[in-house]
Amino acid sequence: METRELRYFVAVAEELHFGRAAQRLGIAQPPLSRAIGKLERRLGVVLLERDGRGVALTGAGAVLLQEARAALDAVEAAERRTRRAALAATGRPAVILAAKAGASGELLAKLLDAYAAEPGAVAVDVLLCGPGEQAPVLRDGRADVALLHRPFDDTAGFDTEDLHTESQVAILPAGHPLSTRPHLRLTEVTGLPDLPLPRWPRPDGSFPDGPGPKVRDHTQLTQLIALGRACAVVPETGRTGLHDGLVAVPVLDAPHVTTVIAWPPHSRSTAVAGLVRAAAAL
Repeated sequence: METRELRYFVAVAEELHFGRAAQRLGIAQPPLSRAIGKLERRLGVVLLERDGRGVALTGAGAVLLQEARAALDAVEAAERRTRRAALAATGRPAVILAAKAGASGELLAKLLDAYAAEPGAVAVDVLLCGPGEQAPVLRDGRADVALLHRPFDDTAGFDTEDLHTESQVAILPAGHPLSTRPHLRLTEVTGLPDLPLPRWPRPDGSFPDGPGPKVRDHTQLTQLIALGRACAVVPETGRTGLHDGLVAVPVLDAPHVTTVIAWPPHSRSTAVAGLVRAAAAL
């Protein structure tokens, strides 16, 4: 299979419409249809069911969509990392670390200081990401290593080292009836009609349905909570730096969150290895 064919297929599978997919790709619809038909004949399977109502993925098509995304990410990552390696050989070597903005701040600061003290340490460029963005930027080569948080982030396909496990707390506006409680249960937090949980964007940029406000970053979230428009359940370290007007209450039955450092299993970067060693030592 060619990467061009995979890109064509992913566009149709995501749009479920040949016309929109052709427009997205910047090509005419007939050659797109021919390319998908050729791909199906070569594989000997039906990838897309076509009828008067539209297009639907078959079981085989759903598998290829998942695999094609991974393959295209790998090709893009190879291109980026190759260019970065060439730049490092001629200029300032650096390793790019992806981290979620507003999370693991204390751990990140300690890690950067510990690695900087290592013999042969190179510069670390920190790429601050929105919720759920660290794994995709690590997969597609925009980052060399990342701090991820299980169970929220997808660590599949990465090598990882567990760094820290913590409980979760509810962030509430001061003065709310639940803010003086010693602890809470998840059902008490998730069922608040006056303080709905926020809706974070999916990887494709869309938002899930629900009554909660759309939120894109930590600063926006804390402002909405302080205004009495939302609440949130976050790792225990979310207590750090809470400004006046916000209260953190432990949530007893919320799943524990484990911060891990993750890197591609095929990485041969000595800088990545040194960063992982420094993180494990912490």
